[in-house]
Amino acid sequence: MNAGEWAGRDLGERTVAYDEREAILYALAVGASATDLDLVFEERLRVLPTFALTKAQWAPDALGSLGAFDTRTAVHGSQRLVVRTPLPPVGELTMKARVARVWDKGGAAVFEVEVDCEFFLATWSLFAPGRGGFGGERGPSAPKRPETPPARQIRLDTSPNQAALYRLLGDRHHMHIDPEAAKAAGMPRPFMHGLCTLAAVTLPLADAVGAHPAALAELAGRFAAPVFPGDRLDLRTWDEEGGVVFEVAVNGTPVLTGGRAVFREAQPRVTR
Repeated sequence: MNAGEWAGRDLGERTVAYDEREAILYALAVGASATDLDLVFEERLRVLPTFALTKAQWAPDALGSLGAFDTRTAVHGSQRLVVRTPLPPVGELTMKARVARVWDKGGAAVFEVEVDCEFFLATWSLFAPGRGGFGGERGPSAPKRPETPPARQIRLDTSPNQAALYRLLGDRHHMHIDPEAAKAAGMPRPFMHGLCTLAAVTLPLADAVGAHPAALAELAGRFAAPVFPGDRLDLRTWDEEGGVVFEVAVNGTPVLTGGRAVFREAQPRVTR
């Protein structure tokens, strides 16, 4: 079965429940402070929209388990999230998943796994070496960085314990905690989950534009290189109509490119 034949494949439906404890743990894992009361205190809780991605991870994992690609070499290329309505502090998510598209990059294929829910629409782009060459369309090119100087530059320090904490939300791949597993994956040491890095930058992004991080409406980004726990992230942003474009680097090396975020409201976090 060539990679193109996976397009349109139904990956099933799943309903998962969560409570405020998980939502608070998630906020702490992506960098919220104990003083961000409406992110970490159940009496005022607003759930970060990217929390939903931890509950939808089953879908791309299911595609790998079905044999669409080699799970040892495939990587998470990019992520998109469209928020339809805010997540409640406690609730259930009923999700349907499918392979929306498969792009032919020549030496590789890109599988787009779409998870549809009342609260959000999320798309994983999975880059699978060795699965291209089936005669399909190449798909869209990566968005280009604006040519103007950035509107702002922000520094964000990740925590040495951040990957260990984020794993507790469900993605327990050993390469994020076990040095030997990380080396087997070609990394010098355990590295952060791409979705953790992407979510972490939404907090200072929201602060920079005077918005609340739980008011995120859209998010997108491409994973260009790994981030290691404790790394300092250099975030550059450009304002555009309706949103903010961003890229993230570590020591001058791009790690997140083609980033774009849209927030629904101008209201900062509550810290008292």
